[in-house]
Parts: sequence; structure tokens; C-alpha cells
Amino acid sequence: MKTILLYTREPLDSAIYDPKLAYSMHIALKTESGYTALNHNSGVFFAKATENADGTLNSKTLRSPIAFKLTDGGYGIMAVRTNEIGNTDNESIGSVLVARTDDFISYTEIGLLKLSDSEIQAVSCKYCENGKAYKVCYTTEDGCKIFKLTDFDSLSGVPVDSCPGGCEVTVPEVSCDIEGARPSCEIEVSDEIADRLVKKLTTPVNVEMRVPAETDVKCAGCVGKITATAVYSDGSTDEKRVDWDISGIDFNKPGKYEICGRVHQDHFEFPIATNRADPCVARWHGKYYFIATNDADGNHTLYIRCADSIPELVNAPETLLLDSNTYEDIGGLLWAPEFHEINGRLYIFHAATPGEFFREESHIMELREGGDPMVRSDWSRPQRIVKADGSELCEAGKVITLDMTCFEWQGEYYVIWSQRQFLPVDQGAWLYIAKLNPDHPRRLLTEPVVLSKPDYGWANNHTFVDEGPFSLIRGDKLWISFSSAAVDSTYVVSFLSIDKGKDLLVRENWTKANFPSMTSRCVEGEFGTGHNAYVIDEDGKVWNTYHARPGIDAPRSSGIRRVHFNVYGEPVLDMTEEMDIKPELKDVKTIINVK
Repeated sequence: MKTILLYTREPLDSAIYDPKLAYSMHIALKTESGYTALNHNSGVFFAKATENADGTLNSKTLRSPIAFKLTDGGYGIMAVRTNEIGNTDNESIGSVLVARTDDFISYTEIGLLKLSDSEIQAVSCKYCENGKAYKVCYTTEDGCKIFKLTDFDSLSGVPVDSCPGGCEVTVPEVSCDIEGARPSCEIEVSDEIADRLVKKLTTPVNVEMRVPAETDVKCAGCVGKITATAVYSDGSTDEKRVDWDISGIDFNKPGKYEICGRVHQDHFEFPIATNRADPCVARWHGKYYFIATNDADGNHTLYIRCADSIPELVNAPETLLLDSNTYEDIGGLLWAPEFHEINGRLYIFHAATPGEFFREESHIMELREGGDPMVRSDWSRPQRIVKADGSELCEAGKVITLDMTCFEWQGEYYVIWSQRQFLPVDQGAWLYIAKLNPDHPRRLLTEPVVLSKPDYGWANNHTFVDEGPFSLIRGDKLWISFSSAAVDSTYVVSFLSIDKGKDLLVRENWTKANFPSMTSRCVEGEFGTGHNAYVIDEDGKVWNTYHARPGIDAPRSSGIRRVHFNVYGEPVLDMTEEMDIKPELKDVKTIINVK
């Protein structure tokens, strides 16, 4: 058995660690040297926002989280729900927030358990065999009281006057060196759960490099096919190309030769492009293309780059593709351009407005058949995305749409975009999904369906926003990464996922992560990581293009990093080059048997 610590954190400066982030449940694992924070000392369980009749959301946080074993083998979570800055929440007075989890990774929020008419200060819970119920102890200004919870999932039960053992609300006296930690609960978990927590909540690190001991070859070209297998701390692996030195090998002379090599790794200094946000790279007819939002001129132009490889894109020259002066209805705020292939044709989805922000809408441009993506005149005039009947996607001036992405899944095309109603009330930005008509890609096939709302603290930090979706397909699972919160130093990336065979237009079929995968705490010196896209290179490697700030107040700038897949097949976005290939493991050697 292993012991984990549940805690919240002291908030820091709002640009670093806001109350909406600090007042969430964090996890640390007890080791011989003390407690080690998991997930970059970031929260893993957040209280969901509540929704008003007009669609607006009320941010929630939590304090004093505790965990306890359930009779079905899972774990219950209870916490005092608080308002957006960690103070008394009028909707939650006298109640505690209840959730369940099997692994302390995924959580299902059940709801509020009403215990009192007074504000709850702290709570504890455990199952009592004698009473065949959960004994919930809680404290208010009137002292400690007890509630008998007879059915956990329905939150039904009754208050009791007394119980064997009395009230047992305690706060663990834990000494730890975790920044800002406010401990609230220690609990034992199985070795299996602890191991899973470490593998899922820490970034894998290269620990070994394996190459074949001996390989039969016939020519120099055969040597290039000898790869190295990088092994990582979580047990996952990745095949790597090796730059072998065969300068001294005579392939006309059979025999065994020892050769040395260096595991190949392309280096990308962050940033690869300053003042370029929402970057997207596409592979099209053997070449790579880069496009991004241009912050340097206030989003009035879109430039495109072309190269034979991804590394060459970094210094490739730019060509103007679209500006805000060419077309009468295309003004400023040219946002989030993305390349997408539909039925063998190349398109660019982007957002634009005739002029004012409140008329920002999703548009599409088509490359003419046989056209060159670098030739401006080979692209069609941008057209607004419309519904199946040709009507407007939303009411201009009151609702905006942006960040539309497209993907094919099980033989059908879908689009997901961000949509924000400003009038009559600002609802924040929500993600919508619909099928797309591949024969007329500016038209939807189905009515839009709400896919996600910014209901967690990390998604409504500084503003209520879910945006920047992009697809990543891996086997039988579809991942949609999306960005949330204000586009500042607190911007983050999280995931939605769904299994093959399920209807994408049913919101309940999707799994939404409880916490983000890319934050300002993941990679030192990168703040406000977000709005990412993926490209697969000629070796089958998946690359993540994203923007971040090289300082809290620095401009949004583009970066690129390899996407690793952990031992559970889940995408890892924060593996740096040094973690991907350990420098001291780069040099390898093997024996080739020239036939």
C-alpha cells in the first residue's frame, strides 16, 4: 500500500496561480524522502460551475477535500464547495460537494449533500459496517455533527444524534515541502493505483536506449533501417531513427563490423516564430506548410511558409496569403487559420470579420485543383460557413464563431468550433460540433450540438472560454484537444475523447478530462500554452504545434514538440527534447553482418 496526500494550494499572483486553480484538489505521493507533488503541483479535481437559466455560468472552487473508500471498491470524494475566489458560496451553504473516482484520475461529480443550514467548515467520511452506512462527520460554527449516508450515489440519508466513536473530523498534521500546500487528507491506496498515478501525472522520461545486438545487411541502405527503441520511465517506448557512421564499412566484403551512431533528434528552440499564435502545420503532396495568426500587425494578415521538412519551416520565407484589404467583407481579426484536406482537396478554415469584433465568423478557402498553396491567386475567396439550409451559422453582431476545425472519422466529416453569445448576455465561449457536407464544405450537414462548456476553474479563469479544438486520432480513439481560459499566461490545453462506434453528436458519449494537459507549469519558461494543432511527419511521428509566451507578458509565439504516447496510449504534450532523448543515451553502437 502507498499513501497519498490530498491538498489545496495557497493562491499566487493571478497571472501565475489564480484562486480558481489553487482551490482545487491536488495530489502528492508519499516516498521515503517525503511527499512528492504530482501533476506539476497542479489540481486534478475541480468543482464544476453551476448554470443559470440564461446560460451563464457561476464559477466554483473547493477547499478541505477528503477521500474515503467505497464499498464497491472505488473512492468517494467530499469537499466544501466555495465561490470563484475560495470564499463562502451562497449556493452551497450547509452542503458538501460529493464525487466518486476509481483511480484519482477521472472523477464523476455526483452533486451536493445537504447536511445543515449553517456553513460547513470541514468534513470526514468512512463506512461503518455496524450501521451499514457511511458516517459523515462535519463541523459548523455550532460544533461537530454526524450524518448517516445510507446511499452514496443518491446522496440519501438522515442526521443522527450520536454514533459510536463520536465525531471524527481531523486535519492531518503533515510536514511537506510542496509549494503552497494546504493538506486536508491522507489516504492509503493500492500499489497499482499509486503506480498509475505516477505514470499518468508525471511526464515520462527516457531511461534506456535499445538497439539490436546484431543485424544482417546487404547494403548501406539497409543500415538506415536499423532503429533504436527509446524506453521511458512509465514503460512506454518510441522508435527512433539513428544516424549511423558507416564511412569505414566495405559492403563488398562480407563480415561483421561494429558501427556507431547517434539517435536522430531535430532541435526546435522555443519560440520558432515570435508574434505567431494558433500555429498549424500540414503535410501536403510531400511538402510541409506553416500558417498562424499574425499578432505582429494586429491580425490583419495571414502568411504561409513551405519547406521539404518540418525543421526547415523554421527559417523558410513567408508569402502573404490573405489580408484585410482585398475583400470588402474581410476586415481585421484574421484568426486561427488551419489546413484541412476534404475529399482530396486542400482547404483553409479561419475566422474573419467585416470590421468589428462582434461580427467575427468562421470562413473557408479552397485551393483550386492542381493549385500551389504558396500562390495567393490559387486560393478561392473566403466564404462564411453556413448551416445545411444555407442560413447563417449564428446571428452576426450578437454571436461570434471562430477556431473551426475539421476531421474525418469513420467515413464522415465533422467540424468543431468555438461559439460565443454576447447578447443579450455573455455566455462565454462554448464548443459546438456538427457533421460537414464534404461535397460543399462551407455547409454543415446537421444542426450544431453543444460539446463542451468552460465549467471547470481552469477553463473559466479570467474569462469563460473553450476554444481552439483540433483532432488527434490514435487507433480506435478520437482525441480533441482544446484551449481554455483567457489568452494570457493562464491559457491551458485539455482533452475530450470518444471511442470508435459512438455517436459524436451525443455530448454524453464524450469523456472530458478533469484537468488540463498543458499549462504554464509544464515547461519552464513557457506561459499560457494553448491553441495547438497536430501534424504527422514522414516517419509517422506526431508533432504538436502550439503557442505560448516566453515570459508572462511576452507576445504569443509558436512552438513545436513531439507528441509522446504514454504506456496507456494517451497523448503527452509536455515532453521536452531532453526528456524525449536523454543526452547521455544518444550515442549507440551495434554489429552489422554484411552478407
